[in-house]
Amino acid sequence: MPCQTCLGATLACSFGAAPATLVPSPKPVLTGHQVAANIMDHVPIANVTPFGMCLSIANPAVAAATSAAMGVLTPMPCVPATPAPWVPGSPTVMLCNAPALNDTSTLNCMWGGVITFVAPGQFTELIP
Repeated sequence: MPCQTCLGATLACSFGAAPATLVPSPKPVLTGHQVAANIMDHVPIANVTPFGMCLSIANPAVAAATSAAMGVLTPMPCVPATPAPWVPGSPTVMLCNAPALNDTSTLNCMWGGVITFVAPGQFTELIP
């Protein structure tokens, strides 16, 4: 069974060069003594911190830098572009009017990256 995610969960992006951290919006619900997350915790910078450098040519900053370098892939600082919520979340556990976020959920970046969990932030609370 998947773990419930919370403040401090470690994230990875398929086009990111470094891990990032999940910072859920403040809620009255805790899991593992940390603020619990739901699928609406997808706001760039506020909830999903940058992944170091971005390697996606779909990112306009990377495309411009690569073009200026005569076609040599040139990574640029990551600024996540995540307009849609995490999917699928936990279908049976609601947290502040949205499905709770478990560590099997993914988040898509507009630049082609897929964001996944490396560690959920806690390992004691399991949710479907």
